[in-house]
Amino acid sequence: MAALALAAPAFAQEKASEEPVRIRVMIGPQAYPAYPGAKDLRIGALVGLDRARGDEPFAFEAADDSFGIHLVRSHGVSVGPVVNWQWSRTAEDVGTTLPKVGFSLEAGGFAQYELGDHLRLRAELRKGLSGHKGWTGTAGADAIFRDGDRWLFAVGPRVTWGDNRYNDAYFGVAPADAPASGLPAYDPGGGIHAIGATATFLTPLSPSWGLYAYAKYDRMTGDAADSPIVRSYGSRDQISGGLALTYTFDWRR
Repeated sequence: MAALALAAPAFAQEKASEEPVRIRVMIGPQAYPAYPGAKDLRIGALVGLDRARGDEPFAFEAADDSFGIHLVRSHGVSVGPVVNWQWSRTAEDVGTTLPKVGFSLEAGGFAQYELGDHLRLRAELRKGLSGHKGWTGTAGADAIFRDGDRWLFAVGPRVTWGDNRYNDAYFGVAPADAPASGLPAYDPGGGIHAIGATATFLTPLSPSWGLYAYAKYDRMTGDAADSPIVRSYGSRDQISGGLALTYTFDWRR
């Protein structure tokens, strides 16, 4: 995770330059579905990087936010570019003969609105530059409870969407592939394919060290939930979670 406000008045930049910059790094393990609709989990790294100036608290970021940069931040509104990725899906991953969906690098943008310190609304839209090559996006809200950087708990709903190309890549079965896979041909349409929630928790262990944890649950819906791939080899219940250590230090030039 990373957040950087690049649009600020010159006088504000001069004042901020006199304050020390605090950096928080995070690393740990996380588990998440091997591919959209999978029943098996993949283990990967949970990493993050945040910065704040002076005594201001670190900005809230959820674990399921894509990596992004706040190009514009004004009156609670932020917009900027994001990147994300999805590992490839092979026939071995599914358990039957289906075409491979390659590694998907996604690029797009986000917009979010923060109502004070206790509510955040965020939406992302991303295009697959490889792999599924479709459009996908998320929308959600977070209720945030915190005491500065001393502790933080946030929870809120999520909706995930994919266009025809995205949903066909992960949930469709082409007529030519049906006989070998043993599945019926299936042509899903675009639309919402998951509804769920994400919870985030952060607490200090010492002045420098802290503990970060998150849990996420999505329920497949619509054409994705009815996919023979999901019904026969996957799961409508999508669970993710991670646990990481954080380390905070001052950065002085």
